[in-house]
Amino acid sequence: MNYILKNENAVYYECGFSCDNEVFLKLGSEAFFITDARYTTEASELVRNAVVLEGDRRDLLKTVRLLIRKSGIKAIAYNPSEWSVDEFGRLSDKLSITFQKKPNFSQQKRMVKSDIELDVLRQAAIYGRDAFHRFGEFLKKDGLGLDEKLAHFEAEAIYKYHGQLGLSFSPIVAFGANAAKPHALPSHKQLTQNELVLVDAGVMYQRYCSDRTRTSHFGENFSFNKEQLFSDGHRQKVYDTVLFAQEAAINAAKVGVLAKEIDKAAREVIERAGFGKFFVHSTGHGVGLDIHELPVISARSETIIEENMVFTIEPGIYLPDEFGVRIEDTVVMTRKGAEVIG
Repeated sequence: MNYILKNENAVYYECGFSCDNEVFLKLGSEAFFITDARYTTEASELVRNAVVLEGDRRDLLKTVRLLIRKSGIKAIAYNPSEWSVDEFGRLSDKLSITFQKKPNFSQQKRMVKSDIELDVLRQAAIYGRDAFHRFGEFLKKDGLGLDEKLAHFEAEAIYKYHGQLGLSFSPIVAFGANAAKPHALPSHKQLTQNELVLVDAGVMYQRYCSDRTRTSHFGENFSFNKEQLFSDGHRQKVYDTVLFAQEAAINAAKVGVLAKEIDKAAREVIERAGFGKFFVHSTGHGVGLDIHELPVISARSETIIEENMVFTIEPGIYLPDEFGVRIEDTVVMTRKGAEVIG
């Protein structure tokens, strides 16, 4: 298949290098990495399985169009979400070939991970778990009275290992009622005794992401362990429901099942407990070079689960103006079932 890519992670997957001004072209048996003079030296050292070409910094598409014309190809695939209207217009103008829309075709190629990718993802998960422990120890020692903005600042430093790693995404640190917002922004709400704490965070190791969420009770024995005891019975019921839902989904994850069956297993537990309308997102998503990849673990997903897929399982219940609970782990799909890695 002939194809063109602009997304950095998609390009990195193809040739082992990417930057913020690039185009990757696969034309028959040939592949080209086109960038500008700022990156050609490094690209020449790191790009694999592609010829590095230098183009005009302000218009790499001149070089791209010339290569397409010379190749004599009749059709080329592209992901429409990677291109602005202006860029695609300049790319395709007066080129007598067929541009085939293939949304997410790079992510589809990346759904099943190689053994090398799995090793990197497992290591990312180890770093992520350790960061959760260290952030938990920080909150236990210094968290009382801290507001979410300062806690978020400290979380970023801890999860980055003080500059040694990247972040999969900006951490979510939410206290009490703010945890009822699935993607809560940090506020000036302060952490108090017996407060609920929700943290969703991940690290980036060798460009691959980890992803984990824990909801905890802030008190003397504060930790991010899954075993949580809340002083309030209502909170305990909600927490236990989410935990049981996650366990049900993990058990339902098997090679050959439809992704929607995993979602269904979690959703049924929450619905039976009377909280169905408060589970407002899908049960999970793929994890890899992107923090949100394929497969989608949702009620409508017809994807057949395969060995070596990597995805999250993260049911949640969000009670507006009260609190929210989410528990998330990343799993690797094996022949024996879902292996929790983070």
